Amino acid sequence: MKRNPAAPRVRCAIYTRKSTEEGLEQEFNSLDAQRESAEAYIKSQAHEGWTPLDERYDDGGYTGGNMDRPALARLLADIASGKIDCVVVYKVDRLSRSLLDFARMMETFDKRQVSFVSVTQQFNTASSMGRLVLNVLLSFAQFEREIISERTRDKIAAARRKGKWSGGRPIMGYDVDPRTTKLVVNDPEAARVREIFALYLKHESLLPVAEELQRRGWVAKQWTTRKGIVCGGKPFHKGNLYNLLTNVAYAGKVKYKNEVHPGEHAAIVGSELWCEVQSLLRRNGRTGGAAVRNKFGAILKGLLRCSACSCAMTPTHAVKHGKKRYRYYLCTNAQRRGWQSCPSKSVPAAEIERLVVAQLRGLAGAMANAVATIAKAREADDRELAELNVERERLNEELKRSDRHLKRLRQPDSARLEGAGLPEALAEQAATDSELRSLREQLLELETACYRQDDAVRAWSIFDPAWDSLHPREQAGVLKQLIECVEFDGVGGKLSIRLRADSLPARAGILQAPPLTPETTRCTN
Repeated sequence: MKRNPAAPRVRCAIYTRKSTEEGLEQEFNSLDAQRESAEAYIKSQAHEGWTPLDERYDDGGYTGGNMDRPALARLLADIASGKIDCVVVYKVDRLSRSLLDFARMMETFDKRQVSFVSVTQQFNTASSMGRLVLNVLLSFAQFEREIISERTRDKIAAARRKGKWSGGRPIMGYDVDPRTTKLVVNDPEAARVREIFALYLKHESLLPVAEELQRRGWVAKQWTTRKGIVCGGKPFHKGNLYNLLTNVAYAGKVKYKNEVHPGEHAAIVGSELWCEVQSLLRRNGRTGGAAVRNKFGAILKGLLRCSACSCAMTPTHAVKHGKKRYRYYLCTNAQRRGWQSCPSKSVPAAEIERLVVAQLRGLAGAMANAVATIAKAREADDRELAELNVERERLNEELKRSDRHLKRLRQPDSARLEGAGLPEALAEQAATDSELRSLREQLLELETACYRQDDAVRAWSIFDPAWDSLHPREQAGVLKQLIECVEFDGVGGKLSIRLRADSLPARAGILQAPPLTPETTRCTN
């Protein structure tokens, strides 16, 4: 079939995908078959100017349930740069199995005026009926993906209940037999695991054990993935050490959700040693593993950071003589890796909270003169919002008129008479639509700024006289409206408060609080 000289050139990108890597090593695999079918379809449309691009967009071993795919990322980038006019796939579910992701991609296609074609499912995305058929097909694709996920979960559950290893990250003390996919004991690692359990019984605390393992140079299990990526091998800290000590696999068992079943693999730790360690872990954990969120009113939770370690400081407490509770904030680096790893270590909660609130109280007093200025600025913002809303209504009406005009131009009788005006009408509609989108973004940005400004004004007005009557949870909420972060320097005993960018006094930059006294820093360690 000869090419129509008047037909413009349509640059066609072929996208292929396969969920697993099985069979990709073959000379002619599923990706090649999909591409061959797409090329044949493009060849059949050569008279319309369709031309396949040489660039290959192949995702082998990637699920269609999300958009985390390298070839898809390249495809979308090339669409954004205007290199593609049409995307051709073998089936719709090759592009995506998620209705939400597909809708987002179609929005991108429409914005760039890129058409979409499925070789085995004939439809036209330019028509409303074509979009309906496309969404129906994609809904079934998403349904199929969810069914496959349910089957996989059921298979894993059945395998775990029979005591089988069903995959996951390798654990220290065991290797995975490549032939049977069963766990086999790694004798050198198993000896280390038993030594770690014995160390915990000796020290009766996670942190001294982690420090001892770091001194010995012992690290967590290291393994290499099928793609050749080296994972694991990190130093021990309280988190991964706790996970190791509570892993039922070392007792020769398998866990599925809250169920524990006898496993096929051999146990590394004896039942008596296992029970002693679990009993000690439960006794040391006051909450028994239940989540306790800000139970004792730590109003700087999520805001306070250790400047020396560049990490968060978490609220905790200690009880002396079974009566008095002492609250303080502890550097998470010191908590996980030991006191010697951080110069700040900890700081009394009441003292640092008092300093932060005192600084904000002083600033809130200076805010009284700024309230009138904020009110005037808000009046100007309200006027601008009203003007933008009027302009939005005008553009919406203009877009409706443009749609009606285009429908008339596309009718068979008027196309012969007014066909010359169709490109101009399309360009005018696209310009109006672009202007409307830009206006909506301005409205959203201005409305968000107004809401945040109102919240900041309310937060500043709370300090006098209502602050002391607020519940700690409410005080924490007020601080989060105003503060971006609070940094504590344990070496110099200094405190820095950085205000949020959307609170009015943030123009002053970083506020320096008075340095903590030597007595304060000494009692924290």
